[in-house]
Amino acid sequence: MKPFEKKIPISRETDIIKAALEAKKTSRDAGFSENNQFMITTAVSELARNIFVYAGQGAVLIELLVRESQKGIQVIAEDNGPGIHDIAKALEDRFTTGNSLGLGLPGVKRIMDEFIIDSSPGKGTTVTARKWDKNA
Repeated sequence: MKPFEKKIPISRETDIIKAALEAKKTSRDAGFSENNQFMITTAVSELARNIFVYAGQGAVLIELLVRESQKGIQVIAEDNGPGIHDIAKALEDRFTTGNSLGLGLPGVKRIMDEFIIDSSPGKGTTVTARKWDKNA
């Protein structure tokens, strides 16, 4: 692993909380505003919950970034689950294949500055999301 990188395996419901707490700690220690800490923590919680609910297991990777003089946090959520059959549909508000509100992926996309999703049916899903500290 790189410096300032933390990988949190997700296989139990309590791992969702571990991932969210690590996101909070990392963003706080990096000096992000409370608002950005909340958004990063929320995004990690949503992504970890999706891994647990839809794939059963996977991991969340949290990494500090630096771009010129700007700091950021990159979150990579990956699993080897069933994949997403229709990514465009999954990114619509209130669309769900489970018993949720269907706000997870669209919410993460809205609150993070960058959002990339790669998924193939039967091959799993990788979501990469970044938040940049605009106050640096």
